[in-house]
Amino acid sequence: MTAVEMQLSALLLREHYGEIVDRVGSFLIRTGAQPLRVIVSETGTSSDQVKKALCVLIQHGLVTYQMHKRGFVEYSAQSDRCLRILRFPRFIYTAKTLYGDTGELIVEELLLNGKMTLTAAIRKVADRLTETMEDGKSVEYSEVLATFSQLADTHFVQRCPTIAEGTAEGRPPPAPTLVTEEKEMYIVPKVTLIGRGKRRRSSDDDEGATRSKRAKKDSGVESGQDDGIYWQINMVRFHQHFRDQAVISAVSNKMDQTSSEIVRTMLRMSEVTTSSNAAFTQPLSSNEIFRALPAGYNIAKQVLDQYLTLLADDPLEFVGRSGDSGGGMFVINLHKAIASLAIANLESIVQERFGSRCARIYRLLLRKRHLEQKQVEDFAMIPAKEAKEMLYKMLSVNLVTLQEIPKTPDHAPSRTFYLYAVNPLSAARMLLQRCYKTVANLIERRQFETKENKRLLEKSQRIEAIIASMQATGAEDSQLQEIEEMITAPERQQLENLKRNVNKLDASEIQVDETIFILESYINSTKAKST
Repeated sequence: MTAVEMQLSALLLREHYGEIVDRVGSFLIRTGAQPLRVIVSETGTSSDQVKKALCVLIQHGLVTYQMHKRGFVEYSAQSDRCLRILRFPRFIYTAKTLYGDTGELIVEELLLNGKMTLTAAIRKVADRLTETMEDGKSVEYSEVLATFSQLADTHFVQRCPTIAEGTAEGRPPPAPTLVTEEKEMYIVPKVTLIGRGKRRRSSDDDEGATRSKRAKKDSGVESGQDDGIYWQINMVRFHQHFRDQAVISAVSNKMDQTSSEIVRTMLRMSEVTTSSNAAFTQPLSSNEIFRALPAGYNIAKQVLDQYLTLLADDPLEFVGRSGDSGGGMFVINLHKAIASLAIANLESIVQERFGSRCARIYRLLLRKRHLEQKQVEDFAMIPAKEAKEMLYKMLSVNLVTLQEIPKTPDHAPSRTFYLYAVNPLSAARMLLQRCYKTVANLIERRQFETKENKRLLEKSQRIEAIIASMQATGAEDSQLQEIEEMITAPERQQLENLKRNVNKLDASEIQVDETIFILESYINSTKAKST
């Protein structure tokens, strides 16, 4: 893991889980697998605090542990999952788009808690939905269970692998082994849920133990059917959805809405049966695609065949032919699509940073592979001086490479070919690190803005709390207006500026993360090809 990735992981851990968890997690990311005593001594943190931090990290899947051959437990950080914290808002928004408010809250609760049992998640989501309803109605547990089952059927949530540990007398426990089978990871247990969400009451704080004792009774869950089965977010499935949406958007921009709808249908038919690292989707016949098109999408079979032929003959090669049976078999070339999207991002970055002429040279090198400087000048139709300057600019930031091919062993410049080329994989890795650095800078800037206005934010929160309590007791409008006037006009303007700046920084993080996802997918698909 590079220094930039470590810095970003530390910022994300501190922002979401606090200083102590950040200290322990960053140490494990930096040093690798370590036993408890080393973590305690090196981080300068008490044993109890380290244990609690490790529990939090293990609960959220950010740290794993295994038994060392000498008999002690070693803890190691999952650095990739630490960086995935940046993508949590996109996970929640995707669930809201596909499954509404209920799906959004299910995913949010699983992300907040790391892992939860089915009944605990349903009860919590139903209570939260009930609290937001203004007409006094309550949400049935069965409604939330139906949405949870849909998330499991489409593999957006999955069971946590159960850990089997055995102990022998006089011997330390062996390393935990994961025993959950792949086919069982998406099966929702049959539970009887009778009840509905409850609103929070002021008297609940005084009941404490009584509430916890009757929780199971209120939920109406049959005992023993949900014990020991925990659920978590399937990040791989969310990433697959992000990839599919990027491919659909690219087809829509390149061709038209009908083509993108056909590609969307093909991807939807293969979303569960195709593995995340597969190069192609399952082969589909034109008849199968025709039957799977949305009901309200009126398109003739002959027109569909014409669109499929156009997609298969397009230079992008997003859609490929796999056979002629059943009116023709078609697949989505996933690796080719991701590579095209990544290269389009590289070209866009070159154009934004160096101008349209540099982008023309960059596209020329991508197409021709290797060119001499004179050839670049001729093909790009750019004067020699400007072409030379542009090539050196891109060479200085490693977007372009220069290869020497000598005619003679003495490497004399007059008898050597100097060929310019583009290595997309190397450029993608370099730009990925810059994207990580950009996100880290955005987070630090947002934290600075919040810290500089901490006093004003605390004042605003206190006034909002006072107004909310007075509204609950039926205070008059004049009293509420008097409380609101405690924030002066300059302070209100300062709060609006802060809110606008923070929103811009948050939006920038999400946009940069979209580029990060494309570049990461391209690098991973290239690795999968090579293996």
